[in-house]
Amino acid sequence: MEPQSGRKRILVTGGAGFIGSHLIDRLAGEGHAIWCVDNLYTGSKQNLASVLQNPNVTYVQHDVTDALHLEVDEIYNLACPASPIHYQYDPIQTMKTSVFGAMNMLELAKSQNARILQASTSEVYGDPQIARQPETYWGHVNPIGPRACYDEGKRSAETLFFDYHRQHRVDIKVARIFNTYGPRIRTNDGRVVSNFIVQALRGDPLTIYGDGSYTRSFCFVDDLVGGLVSLMNTEPEFTGPINLGNDREVSMLELAELIIKLTQSRSPIEFQKNVPDDPKRRCPDLTRARRDLNWTPRVTLEDGLARTIAAFRALTATAV
Repeated sequence: MEPQSGRKRILVTGGAGFIGSHLIDRLAGEGHAIWCVDNLYTGSKQNLASVLQNPNVTYVQHDVTDALHLEVDEIYNLACPASPIHYQYDPIQTMKTSVFGAMNMLELAKSQNARILQASTSEVYGDPQIARQPETYWGHVNPIGPRACYDEGKRSAETLFFDYHRQHRVDIKVARIFNTYGPRIRTNDGRVVSNFIVQALRGDPLTIYGDGSYTRSFCFVDDLVGGLVSLMNTEPEFTGPINLGNDREVSMLELAELIIKLTQSRSPIEFQKNVPDDPKRRCPDLTRARRDLNWTPRVTLEDGLARTIAAFRALTATAV
């Protein structure tokens, strides 16, 4: 796949996933030549329906725990299941995807003299003991708990990225992604936005784990993709890590009530016992993103949820 002059050859691992497919839409729309790599564990080629007919987009079914050899200028390493129900299904494979996947992509970047961006996560902060988490916060993480395969896998990937940068001068970028939502989230994703929307559309009770006071912040996927592209395009000396998300903190009860309102559902709310190691608060400090990327989330929660609900309704209509 040879790009024309002025275009970049870009590899997106996890490219058939929720965030990856939106990122490919953006990059393909800019005229770049794209390699989309995915093993379809949680991704779907249906997410790529709008771009696979583009001659500049090539899909490769591949697991990043195996080495890959391509000629590329940039790599976005997004490959890893991000939902607890998926990453806890095979925790050893989840850890291997984060660690071996990062190492393989770093080796590729090193061999190609390519720039590489790691999709890290707010989970590196664990159950934070401070209200808004800046990038300087080292976290409060249980390394042996049921979520550790994901949390520690991503922390290890960050370690590898900075060691490759220091030892081999690999051109790296590290993004710590906070909760992201939007069209193409799997209906069985298992995280709170998709759970609440599916339950509300069915008229089922919305299930809150705990007393509803736990908080998250929710970033619409288009905003997140814009942040990733902005980070990739920074000067070489800017490595991150940098938080990308929305800094409007919302309680689970507030989110449930808003989704019931937007879906015009009659669903009740039910409270259940909390799950182990579930963080009580999660909200990014976006000072660096605003200052260094000139980036800030634009889509309001109400707007983004309305667009996501519409996409879920369309899926339900198609399934009937």
